[in-house]
Amino acid sequence: MPPARKCTIMGKTTCPGGRGTEELAMQTIYRFSTPGRTEISGNHTDHQHGCVLAAAVDLETTAEVTLRPDPIIRVASEGYAPVEIDLNDLSVHEAEKNTTAALVRGVAAAFVQRGCQLRGFDAAVRSTVLPGSGLSSSAAFEVLIGTICNELFFDRKCSAVEIAQIGQYAENVYFGKPCGLMDQMASSVGGLVFIDFADPQTPLVERVEFDFAHCGYTPCILDSGADHADLTDEYAAIPQEMRSVARCFGKEVLREVNEAEFYAQLKQVREQTGDRAVLRAMHFFDENRRVLEQVQALKNGDFEGFLAGVRDSGRSSWMLLQNIIPLGSTAHQQMALAQALCEKLLDGRGACRVHGGGFAGTILAFVPDEMLGQFRSGAEAVLGAGSCHMLSIRQTGGTRLG
Repeated sequence: MPPARKCTIMGKTTCPGGRGTEELAMQTIYRFSTPGRTEISGNHTDHQHGCVLAAAVDLETTAEVTLRPDPIIRVASEGYAPVEIDLNDLSVHEAEKNTTAALVRGVAAAFVQRGCQLRGFDAAVRSTVLPGSGLSSSAAFEVLIGTICNELFFDRKCSAVEIAQIGQYAENVYFGKPCGLMDQMASSVGGLVFIDFADPQTPLVERVEFDFAHCGYTPCILDSGADHADLTDEYAAIPQEMRSVARCFGKEVLREVNEAEFYAQLKQVREQTGDRAVLRAMHFFDENRRVLEQVQALKNGDFEGFLAGVRDSGRSSWMLLQNIIPLGSTAHQQMALAQALCEKLLDGRGACRVHGGGFAGTILAFVPDEMLGQFRSGAEAVLGAGSCHMLSIRQTGGTRLG
């Protein structure tokens, strides 16, 4: 068969029938996928330049993308009203904060700042990462938009780490949420990863080889039923109070503070920052060390040692970090109830802990496989049908499928 005939008209390559490559490109459908993430260990350590252990999971956000002839990015997420941004205006819009449009505009702005020549596109987005599930639907979405921009318009110049940093930038600056980098990093990199944020510009990322699928336990996420709405101040107070302790020592984050010096000056720090800030700093020091111990336990095949760390993390988040019950909440304490219920159902086996930001959202539990059916039915009898999600680890991060 002879090769397809091509010719050039006014500098544009065309194919038989007069259709230009530009027209064909805009008819092409590009497919992308990014995973949700689960925080395995390291609760509120990332924003203090600490260590975390996280994993991409088998719940995903996907997009079918077609190019546009104009500078408009239009995202239509299933179940939500479409959002549009104009690439000619990538400034921060105060009225857009806490919206999907802010995330899209922020990711686009970060790519343009790096020299990327973006074009408009339509993205039809679907997700099995339920909003508010603690599996970071927002991070998966940010990484998805970043992966689209990187693959289609930037010749894959950004690494998985840089795409995660772009997502964090969009969430911090454009969306208005002072999140750390763990969520985006786990979604972008994929697999089970240890991340050390001592230098957040160049974090150490190490894949941890451990087969959760054959350890005899299933990781489960339990939805407490609590709503994240109106909790931004609660979340923001945690890094603010931790930093107030760090500033007592002339530092900006707790990772830079010597733990022994912190305890030696505990009386003075209490007076300057208040007791809750001190307790949260105690949590950071313990939790950061705990991550390292749990990573080593997994490398050594010591799953019981790892589970002991999960249990200790859960207690520390409740007692020291205090991100279980929103301030002043008495009648509604869904996270506390969910964690207490998990411990009761596990009956001394497995482990559970608060998952992610806390206050609302989910609990992470490692459930012995032989107890899984009983555990799930017991949890859903109280928390509601569909509240218990069984997870598996996904090895790939943000990906172009075709």
